[in-house]
Amino acid sequence: MHPVLDDLIALLSLERIEDNIFRGDSRDIGSPQVFGGQVLGQALSAAQLTVEGRVAHSLHAYFLRRGDINSPIVYEVDRARDGGSFSNRRVVAIQHGRPILNMAASFQVPEQGLEHQAEMPDVPGPDGLRALHEFASDLPDAVPMKLRRFLTEKRPFEFRPVRPLNLTERKKLPPVTHVWIRAVDALPDDTALHQNLLAYVSDYELLGASTLPHELSYVADNVIMASLDHALWFHREFRIDDWLLYAIESPNASGARGYSDGRFFTADGILVSSSCQEGLVRVVDPERAKQRSHPRSQD
Repeated sequence: MHPVLDDLIALLSLERIEDNIFRGDSRDIGSPQVFGGQVLGQALSAAQLTVEGRVAHSLHAYFLRRGDINSPIVYEVDRARDGGSFSNRRVVAIQHGRPILNMAASFQVPEQGLEHQAEMPDVPGPDGLRALHEFASDLPDAVPMKLRRFLTEKRPFEFRPVRPLNLTERKKLPPVTHVWIRAVDALPDDTALHQNLLAYVSDYELLGASTLPHELSYVADNVIMASLDHALWFHREFRIDDWLLYAIESPNASGARGYSDGRFFTADGILVSSSCQEGLVRVVDPERAKQRSHPRSQD
């Protein structure tokens, strides 16, 4: 398996400390704090380790504090309920003695029922689109190092945006993003693993759609963005090592917050998962943005 994907799988495979307590490490991906998708994926993994014979169908999480990249995260699971068909778990992620994330996750015994779904957007397929890292050659010198690093470092997923990135000019765009995503290597047949990886990657691109109509510049480095809450639903089985279209739309931005909805479709148009997120989107003086980038700072 590709080393970066193998490393991510290891990252999501938590150490069991006690029956309902688990510990995970962190990875520095270029953000000033622990990537929110990492905490989501690990929290879901912790919940899954306390459930048997049931599959996750939803999670709802609140990000409470920035995560420290240099310290492990402890996950405490409350086995809230095990019913005839559904199980519910509450998970608290803890660092330095304080919670950084609260999450509720629900699991269900697989069963058949009514079926309908939204239509897949009419966009080009992944073949022929430029991968995200290929846009690195277009970067101007003034682009912040964290963005340059995000585009150039090897990732466990390949991203192919439908709309070409433009990092040099301020341009008002519709609050819509379409990006094809898949793991960089083949994965085993493990539903929980594919769900954990989708939870991880669902935090990419989602909040950014809310900034598109506002002519913000990547070069200015004057926007503070942080996830506040995140929800994810698993509708149907899927494979994260096959191409999935992440179709994102932001219907609202207000109160220094942006809100976005996302949907994951297979290449043949099957809706397999939906997400939504609200986050802080605050335009400030660039110097203040630098001060607020410390991983232990609080809003």
